[in-house]
Amino acid sequence: MKLFQVQEILEAEVLCGNDLLYKDVRSCFACDLISEMLLYVTPDTLVITSLTNIHIIHTAQVMDAVGVVFVGGKKPDISVIANSKTNDIPLFTTKHPTFECCGRLFGNNFKDSTITTNSTDVYG
Repeated sequence: MKLFQVQEILEAEVLCGNDLLYKDVRSCFACDLISEMLLYVTPDTLVITSLTNIHIIHTAQVMDAVGVVFVGGKKPDISVIANSKTNDIPLFTTKHPTFECCGRLFGNNFKDSTITTNSTDVYG
C-alpha cells in the first residue's frame, strides 16, 4: 500500500511530505509508547500515534519509519513539523481515533506480516 492510499483511507491531512506519498508502507504500528516502537517498528513502517512531541519524530527517524499519523485531530508543534521536513518523514493528522484507523486499514486489506509478537519473548 502507498502512503497516498493510507491518506485517503484515513481521511488524513498531510502536514508535510506531499512529495513522498508514493512511498510503500510495508507495515503499520499503532502505539503511544516510545519503548514499544523501538522494540517493534521496522523500516517502512507507518506509525499511528497520539504523541505529538519531538520524540516521536526522533523515534521514526531512528527506526526508518515511512511516516507518522497523528490521531484524534492532534497536530504537532511547528518545530516538530519542521524537523520532520528536514528528515523526510511524512506527517499526517486524522480526526479518527487509533482503533478506527487500524480498523480502516485492515478493512481495506492492509495486512501486516512483518511484525510478529509473542509476549513471552518480550516480557517472559
